[in-house]
Amino acid sequence: MTSLAALQPGDPQRIGPYVLLGRLGSGGMGRVYLARSPGGRMVAVKVIRANLAEDAGFRARFAREVSAARKVGGLFTAAVVDADVDGPVPWLVTAYVPGTSLSDAVERQGPLPEASVLALAAGLAEGLIAIHAAGVIHRDLKPSNVLLAQDGPRIIDFGISSAAGATALTGTGFMIGSPGFMSPEQAEGLTVGRPATSSAWRACSSTPPGARARSAAATRPRCSTAWCTASPTRTACPTTCGR
Repeated sequence: MTSLAALQPGDPQRIGPYVLLGRLGSGGMGRVYLARSPGGRMVAVKVIRANLAEDAGFRARFAREVSAARKVGGLFTAAVVDADVDGPVPWLVTAYVPGTSLSDAVERQGPLPEASVLALAAGLAEGLIAIHAAGVIHRDLKPSNVLLAQDGPRIIDFGISSAAGATALTGTGFMIGSPGFMSPEQAEGLTVGRPATSSAWRACSSTPPGARARSAAATRPRCSTAWCTASPTRTACPTTCGR
């Protein structure tokens, strides 16, 4: 199960009508909380960081992305249920999916069995098909954004996805994505489309067999350069993964 940390003194107690219960995690775009809806349902609430909330350009892109992400459904995603893109601090609410992240599962348990890896790859592919059908490109697909639910993998964190056809979600010195899981074109700051998500899918699907997290300690330029120029290896993957 996803670990839940206690709320800290600086955390809000409520976001909109949702009562916050604890912290689920955090990232470059904001912090994610477990919350209870007015009807008693458990939801995940992502609150955008204050510095990004002050950027009018980011708010406009975020609003477009929330609109696109609302269209995404299917068994392999966490559905968007609510959002506020105009408030002092934008927030996004999705269905809460009980389950550990792929990154935590590999770190704690080591390599997944071959059958599990193949099922994971198929589940992620089905989820990405649903996402692409809604006109959304996930710009930060990585193991920590994949939850291993009882009925299969769920792709989360659409808060930094890009509506297909929208301008690049980047600025000077600012890049969306995670080193080691970005496609070469994304690492180089070029236009990102469906092929970039396919590249991230391959990276996520090849991580579990070897149980080796792609190094986050490397600097972004160094990691991006390696990702753009190095030849891929599958020495730790089951032979069926290359078929």
